[in-house]
Amino acid sequence: MKSLFPSDTYFTPSDIKRRFSNRLIKNSRIFFIIRFLPIVFKTRRLAVKGKLDRHAWAISSHSVLKLIESFSGRFHIEGLDNIRKAEGSVVFVSNHMSTLETMVFPCIIAPDKKVTFVVKDSLVSHRVFGPIMRSRKPIVVSRTNSREDLALVMNQGEKLLKEGTSIIIFPQKTRKVDFVPEEFNSLGTKLAGRAGVQVIPIAIKTDFWGNGKLIKELGPINADKTIYMTFEKPIHIQGTGKEEHQKIIEFISGKMEEWRDTGE
Repeated sequence: MKSLFPSDTYFTPSDIKRRFSNRLIKNSRIFFIIRFLPIVFKTRRLAVKGKLDRHAWAISSHSVLKLIESFSGRFHIEGLDNIRKAEGSVVFVSNHMSTLETMVFPCIIAPDKKVTFVVKDSLVSHRVFGPIMRSRKPIVVSRTNSREDLALVMNQGEKLLKEGTSIIIFPQKTRKVDFVPEEFNSLGTKLAGRAGVQVIPIAIKTDFWGNGKLIKELGPINADKTIYMTFEKPIHIQGTGKEEHQKIIEFISGKMEEWRDTGE
């Protein structure tokens, strides 16, 4: 499958056509949802029919990215060559801020790597998003029994990685705007170490798309917030992976501080 982002970086062009430039509209959750849901339902129909393959998933994800840009969203993505440089399947480890990264990661990663997520059981049982996520054959955890979840991820994850499927893990228990290192577990490095694959750390700032109070996936939109994503160089795990885990935390913390200084 041809990469949708063939260069090492992708910055939303300054001259891109903005479908919605009025400040009231571009920050309107209602207008955004009206445009977003048709993409979701079209993708859901493909999933229900068994036609949501890797290519269709990436194209659907790319449609969401373009929708965000039409609402004055500005992407600043770096390190894309690191995905292509990685040896075989990898574990992607990222902080988790909003629905945006879940929606956009597929169009960035899937063209170059067969990939799936580790997700909560509530997502695969969701009436709207459930069929889409189930079609990707994710690793499903409960978040109620950490010991059972660990065993599940380690066993299923190792099998998937050895079969050539990369895995995206959000080690935080829930989405948060602030990055709290103490809440960022080492599941990703443990899995990579056991499977003998590399880890690609990802730092993101995606508060353009907030978390909703009633429906978490459909939160407020703030077009004044630039969307940042940086893919770090692949890391080999040595021993227990404690040192590599700390490096990932330092990488994400550093990026978050750098982006915070921009004031966007």
